[in-house]
Parts: sequence; C-alpha cells; structure tokens
Amino acid sequence: MEARTIDIHPHIIADDEAKYPRMPLFGVQSDWSRTRPVTIERLVAAMDEAGVDKAAIVQASTCYGFDNSYVADSMKRYPGRFTGVCSIDMLAPDAVEKLRFWQSRNFSGLRIFTGGSTAAFDPSKLEEPASFPVWEAAAALGMPICVQTDVTGLAAVKSLAARFPRAKIIIDHLARPKIADGPPYSAAAPLFTLAPCCNVYFKVTPRNFEESALGKASPETWFAKIVAEFGASRLAWGSNFPASEGGLGENLRRGRATLASLSAADQAMIFGGTAASLYPVLARG
Repeated sequence: MEARTIDIHPHIIADDEAKYPRMPLFGVQSDWSRTRPVTIERLVAAMDEAGVDKAAIVQASTCYGFDNSYVADSMKRYPGRFTGVCSIDMLAPDAVEKLRFWQSRNFSGLRIFTGGSTAAFDPSKLEEPASFPVWEAAAALGMPICVQTDVTGLAAVKSLAARFPRAKIIIDHLARPKIADGPPYSAAAPLFTLAPCCNVYFKVTPRNFEESALGKASPETWFAKIVAEFGASRLAWGSNFPASEGGLGENLRRGRATLASLSAADQAMIFGGTAASLYPVLARG
C-alpha cells in the first residue's frame, strides 16, 4: 500500500465566535489564532492541495482553552479523515470523566500545554499527583499524551514515562533544543537523556526545520543525530499549521527537503508511519 502523509499537529479556528467563544488558556489569545485563523474547511482544502491524507487536529488551547467543541464538531463532518487531540484541566476533580467524554467524541489524544506563545514555560505541575488518574486513564484508553514544553520539562517527562510505562508521550517541537553549537550537539544533551524511554515520541515541526540550519548545525547532521538517538519510529511530522507561518503545502515541502538526506524508509516513517502507530484510527480506510 502506498505510504500516507499524516499531519499530527494542525490547528483550526472557527469563524463563528458566538457559537465557539474564545476562552484562551492563561487569558491571552495567541497572535496566530487571531491574525491567521484557519477553519476546518480551509484545513481540508489545504490538505487536499498539499497531498496530506489524514490529520490529528490539536486543540488550539491558546484560543479555546479546554473547550474542544469546535474540533469535535468539525471531525464529525469529515468522518474517517481526522482524529483529535483534546485539552482538559488535568487537576480538576472530574478530569477523568472529561477525558472519557472527549474520547467518546472521537478524540484519541490528549495535550498538556505548559507554555509557549502566550506564556513562559512552567512544567512544575506536570508531576502533580492529582493528575495521575488522568495519566492512568489515558494509558488504558490508548490515548497518547502530547506535552508542550521546552527542555526545562524533560526531567519531569522522563519521570512520568517511568511511572506510566503504558502511556505514550509525545513531545511537541522536539522540546525546542539548542543546537546552534553543531555536532556533536552537546547543548542538546538533555533531550538525548530520553533516548532510553521507549514510550516517549517527538514531533518534528517547521520550527525544528528552520533551526536545523542555524549556527554550526545542519539538517544533515542534526536529523541524522536525532534518528540515531531515537529511531525514525519515534519521530512524527507536525505542520503546526497555521501557527507556523506559511501554507501547509509550503511547510510540507520544506520539511521533505530538510529531511531529504535520511533514508526513504525513515522519511516514510516520519511523514506518516509513526503517526499511524500513535493514532491507529488514522491508519484505517
């Protein structure tokens, strides 16, 4: 069967603010969601044009907070093409109930947002015991947990990976490592400490493609190092469209060009195979 292209990190923003009110996490709406919003219709059109077969739509928490309704309603309109990655209040008393509710509405992933475009990273609550029932439930339901953090949260991720070995953890944007020092990439050493954690995966996004050419780094040496440390089966492409500037097709072409030095098998895994293993619903049909 021909290899599929699967995107595990696009976002969508509704054009109906009355039906889907803005309730951003941290109280500040992200610039990208305000200035270049993309509806589900526009995402589908962009995917068709770019040749992206399926996607795991990530809740835009810097626009909607924990209300995943727009993603849920949108997936219902395009059965079989999408799954969703929801956000919930992990520390709420009814967090497990909320997780099961969104799972019943076709979400097959969960995301924890510790910071980013609208707030400084604060991974201090990642290991709050009150969140452990959600980790257990997500693992039992087969729902990978995406963690948006930088290198300051990697020690907590490593601890959680050991505490919940059945949970699949996906780190957004490769945890934003510093790599301008070039080979052997000593500044990125904290990232490589996760290599033994077989249940930890990584999203490779436009941010990583751009930074791979900064300073003494190069796409050829950096991504060869990443594949050597983790294996392509733990790496998956995410467009971050439209949060990352540029069209979906443009971002995909840049990504393919950046990873062109990898083997065809590794590229196929990163641009679809790993995604299908993380979200089996996207492998069907």
